[in-house]
Amino acid sequence: MSELELWLCFVLITLATIATRSGLLLAGRRLVIPPRVESALRYAPACALAAIIAPDLLLADGQLQLGLGNARLLAGAAGIAIFLLSRSTIGTIFGGMAAFWLLKFGLPC
Repeated sequence: MSELELWLCFVLITLATIATRSGLLLAGRRLVIPPRVESALRYAPACALAAIIAPDLLLADGQLQLGLGNARLLAGAAGIAIFLLSRSTIGTIFGGMAAFWLLKFGLPC
């Protein structure tokens, strides 16, 4: 691939990204989103986050692991419990990671 082709790819990918991400912003008030669609879109970030996290918690070596030997799943459950009790995002992150490290590597003697 020549240098010109490489720069052409960069420019085309940049233009494609700008076009797809700015479409709604450029339409402004001319585009009216129905209230039902707008309310459904409020759940999109949570759904995307769940889609990213769930496979990492549930799968180990490509196999579904739902037992007590899955440290990631147990640490995720601990993180959920911490969040439900404290409503603290930072506490959830630190508590979940601490639970994971303790489950994965055990307590030092």
